[in-house]
Amino acid sequence: MSNTNHTNTSDKLSPEMFEKLKRDSVIKDEAGRKSLTAWQDIRQRLVSNKLAMTGFWIIVFIAVAAIFVPIISPHDHFTNNLTNTNQPPNASHWFGTDDLGRDVLERTWKGAQISLFVGLMAALIDLILGIIYGGIMGYYGGKVDEVMNRFAEILYSIPYLLVVILLLVVMEPSLTTIIIAMSITGWINMAWIVRGQIMQLKNQEYALASKSLGAGAMRIIFRHLIPNAMGPILVTLTLTVPNAIFTEAFLSFLGLGVQSPVASWGTMIDDGVKAMSIYPWRLLFPALFLSLTIFAFNVFGDGLRDAFDPKLKK
Repeated sequence: MSNTNHTNTSDKLSPEMFEKLKRDSVIKDEAGRKSLTAWQDIRQRLVSNKLAMTGFWIIVFIAVAAIFVPIISPHDHFTNNLTNTNQPPNASHWFGTDDLGRDVLERTWKGAQISLFVGLMAALIDLILGIIYGGIMGYYGGKVDEVMNRFAEILYSIPYLLVVILLLVVMEPSLTTIIIAMSITGWINMAWIVRGQIMQLKNQEYALASKSLGAGAMRIIFRHLIPNAMGPILVTLTLTVPNAIFTEAFLSFLGLGVQSPVASWGTMIDDGVKAMSIYPWRLLFPALFLSLTIFAFNVFGDGLRDAFDPKLKK
């Protein structure tokens, strides 16, 4: 019985099973595989997100068109031409003309310049203020965090649009005023995001080691903690831009933002609404590109969030 088992086991073995492992070949294969850094991994996940990349390329298209269309266009956005009013889209005016004979194509892309400028500047100010304020709150904690957090909560409790509208009523409407008005309370959400990240990271070994070597608080915050918190910060920044673009358009629609003859998507939509039943192209194009821009930023921001942390996918 024992001999039978031994024979069966031997039949299952082959000389190839006892060959030496080709170590050099294995090492070569392993060396040929390039390891990805954290940012390369994030980029790879972002590129693989087709919806996010669609949003990204729409943003690129709108930015490029906003820069170059007003340069190459034979028309301008403010000169009146009363002999050419309310023309439908044609070979000379691809988007038609408005009630003062101004080219809607030119005005649409000048409006894109304003919207993108306001959105990016407001987001940049929110980023700077949020990182500084939130970084201090999160790093020091205790009474410092409590006092600063209470102030932020009080400021945040004031309706955002009310603050913006009141400031625009008091001050002269301009792009600078709009950006300042939106930034008064707009940075608070960024500050809370930064605070939460810093509170999680400040007890990590690299931060404690830097502190033990004598590094100051600001050096630790901006050299070590903020770079490691850039994922949520960049996602919040990306989603801040469409909110600022919409706010500017809304204020201009109400007559509190950009003033004529300067073109703005908000002012163009305001003019277009009044004539949409007769001259629909005057509303269609600015409303279309405003919606497309906001959609693209939101989609890209959502894809960026998933790229930084796949666990956040819905």
